[in-house]
Amino acid sequence: MAEHTQAVLEPVSAERADIIFRTENGLNVASVEFLRSLEVVLDQLAEQEAVRYLCLRAEGKVYLAGANIKAMAGYNPNEARAMAEFGHRVLNKLEQLPAITVAAIHGVALGGGCELAMACDFRYAVKSVTIGQPEVLLGLIPGWGGTIRLPKLVPLGWARKLIYTGEAIKADLAQQIGLVDEIVNSAEDLEPLIRSLFSKLAKAGPAAINGAKTALLTDNEIPQFAECFTRKEAKEGMKAFLEKRPAPWINPE
Repeated sequence: MAEHTQAVLEPVSAERADIIFRTENGLNVASVEFLRSLEVVLDQLAEQEAVRYLCLRAEGKVYLAGANIKAMAGYNPNEARAMAEFGHRVLNKLEQLPAITVAAIHGVALGGGCELAMACDFRYAVKSVTIGQPEVLLGLIPGWGGTIRLPKLVPLGWARKLIYTGEAIKADLAQQIGLVDEIVNSAEDLEPLIRSLFSKLAKAGPAAINGAKTALLTDNEIPQFAECFTRKEAKEGMKAFLEKRPAPWINPE
């Protein structure tokens, strides 16, 4: 039986959860079976309002490689469309989670792996990481949102170059162009960086972060701003500022 990569949910604290990519042979592949397991986990997380932070990490040498090419080679156009629609649906769920998401990339992230990372709010990577969209080298194009999200993260010229050539780049260049946010020397250095980010986010109102994330994704700021004034969080936050004391979510009474 073929070994399929699974997305496994691992609670870390009341406010944090990790999704771990795990394959028995250590080679993580963004197959349809992987997407199914990921969707199950994302649906669970969507119901867990207490989870504010989510880290997506992997076991093995590879973070997440491209799709199952052996399976794709036998697709007809309708099957290809169905797979692409499924990939879009799952990665849109990831992108739209209320929790702040971080892709902790320690190894190769190509094709579907790159597309998954781009659906996260932040991408932290080990300096040895290779990342890219190599689909054209197979006579294909990205099918899970690569042509949509990449130009939002990097200059259009770079998006064209990476997609048209299929070139994979190292983490330092990916950081220079905006595809990766932070780089570290080793996989062991990722966790302290992620904890530092989550610590900084803890100073902000949870609902405010959710509203800001929605506004960024939808280009619809005004209703999200107005919505703040319907919530106790904003009233308490402004009151705390005027009274020169910590906001309640920082130092609950």
